[in-house]
Amino acid sequence: MIFKLKLISLLFAVALFLYPRNAGAETKVLFGDTHVHSAYSFDAFLNDNHSAFPDDAYRWARGLPVVHPTTRVRAQIETPLDFLVVSDHAEVLGVITELHSDRSLLSDMGWWDSFKRWVTLEITDYLIDSGRGELVFTYGLPKPAVGTGHDPVADKNGVVVDAGLGDTTAIREHVWDDIINAAERHNRPGTFTSLIGWEWTSTPTGANLHRVIFTPDGADKAAQFLPYGSDDSQYPQDLWDWLVATSNRTGARFLSIPHNSNLSKGYMFDTVTLDGSPITADYATTRMSLEPVAEMTQVKGDSESLPNSPGDNFSDFETYEFYLQAYGTEYESDPGDYVRSALKRGLAIAQTVGVNPYKFGFIGSTDSHTGLSTAEEYNFWGKYPNDSTPETKDQSIIGDADNSGWSMSASGLAAVWVEENTREEIYAAFKRKEVYATTGPRLRLQMFASWMFPDNSDQAEDISKIGYAYGVPMGGDLLRTPEATTPKFLIRAVKDPLGANLDRVQIIKGWLDEKGQQHEKVHNIAWSPGRLLDDNNNLPKVGNTVDLDTGRYTNSIGTPALSVMWQDPDFDPNQRAFYYARVLQIPTARHSLFDTIALQAGDLANGPTTIQERAYTSPIWYTP
Repeated sequence: MIFKLKLISLLFAVALFLYPRNAGAETKVLFGDTHVHSAYSFDAFLNDNHSAFPDDAYRWARGLPVVHPTTRVRAQIETPLDFLVVSDHAEVLGVITELHSDRSLLSDMGWWDSFKRWVTLEITDYLIDSGRGELVFTYGLPKPAVGTGHDPVADKNGVVVDAGLGDTTAIREHVWDDIINAAERHNRPGTFTSLIGWEWTSTPTGANLHRVIFTPDGADKAAQFLPYGSDDSQYPQDLWDWLVATSNRTGARFLSIPHNSNLSKGYMFDTVTLDGSPITADYATTRMSLEPVAEMTQVKGDSESLPNSPGDNFSDFETYEFYLQAYGTEYESDPGDYVRSALKRGLAIAQTVGVNPYKFGFIGSTDSHTGLSTAEEYNFWGKYPNDSTPETKDQSIIGDADNSGWSMSASGLAAVWVEENTREEIYAAFKRKEVYATTGPRLRLQMFASWMFPDNSDQAEDISKIGYAYGVPMGGDLLRTPEATTPKFLIRAVKDPLGANLDRVQIIKGWLDEKGQQHEKVHNIAWSPGRLLDDNNNLPKVGNTVDLDTGRYTNSIGTPALSVMWQDPDFDPNQRAFYYARVLQIPTARHSLFDTIALQAGDLANGPTTIQERAYTSPIWYTP
């Protein structure tokens, strides 16, 4: 026994030597948004964002007052962000905006290109003046698939509509230069971090395969390339090839973030590649090296789990029910749309090919097209400027006529654990997946796993010191040792200082059994006082204090913080598994309730009135 303890101590001493960053460093959590669009995005501009440019987005994120691009009122975030990526669409980057503003470099356009410019301006002027900017999605996006099977890009309806603008390279270079310079002006190491990025917007047959890409590097490297768009290729493998080639050429580093997977028609986290080819070890390795994190909550809903996940009373949360085309039917969810299903599939694929292509961490971000990162329910400015007010919330957004501003979610934020607020530290946290997602509140959340946490570790004043010294943080791997018995998970959740109390902490476990079958289970592991689990592991609801006449709530229920050390009662050392924590707040008012009250509209017919905001840690994996 003494020999075993000495051996374990030696193993941890070696770990501390190899990974000094985890040994005794002081870490802190930062909150930011990696997914904000300015007036340079064509869809933002066509939906009334004509004045909120990257500079405005950064000013808003830093807590400065800005002018709303449509209402022209002064707007301001209550609590500033710590970091931001302005991620305008690479496709015709800023071209429509610049042509309309007459700031474009027209001398670089020939007679034919100038004529096509005039035709395009006439069309877009009509869309803008008539308030029908959403038509760009109904008619500009690819049509629905005509057949079954994989490879939607090759489908005859999967082709992106050509904007017909000719050679716009000079204009896009000018816009990209402005985006770079805005990021450089607002970057303040130690206080606020701006990261240079864009969005690759692949949407074959309406399947949302979008990625947000950012680099931790500065203007010297970013100026050596133009963002790669889906008009270059709609296949993610081609995007990854371009990122690798560009990195080799310029020295720039890149990180690609799949977003909004709940509308991918099952293609984002499929069991094969997009063109139907088998997933190989090389594919999985490349994908995980470039895409270690996925965006699981945003304005178009939550992508954690299928709405009908078995044994999960909280899975049907902010479910987005609309296609990206005018289907007129409810969206049919697929396991490939959601991260929990992807994590389980990843275990199965790893068992077959040796590498897990879906071993990613979690973040949230907004996908705001107002230039304003708004994840606050009471201060939500919509997805687009033209659904930013109570009186404009009814208008259609993206295809389906029933898809209005009422169906949007005031979500989410990316949380990262770092030593300091810099580009390098934030990038490193994303790479090691020590990040988590929140639907908006600034919940402080920590999770560690180990075979040998000391007793009562959850009562320590600073659990991070114990967590780093004895185990691995969220996003890590709990390695099997000869002495391994049952893993322990150390979790602490603390409420947003300005927000609501906490309801409960849950552990979501996924695993493969001896036959390779995929399973999942939700464990309630800590909760506010006054309730007991029943025989089926169900916990009574925490209650609801929201006043539907005012939107106010009280913290008379719930608890400010929860700490727990939990062991898996069903652990099998021979089974691949992952674990992540989900923390729920007590109910609070949804943005739809605030606007209903403002309109004096009585009963709301456009969605729920209250919401249980939440946060999700990145998983920790166990591999036999």
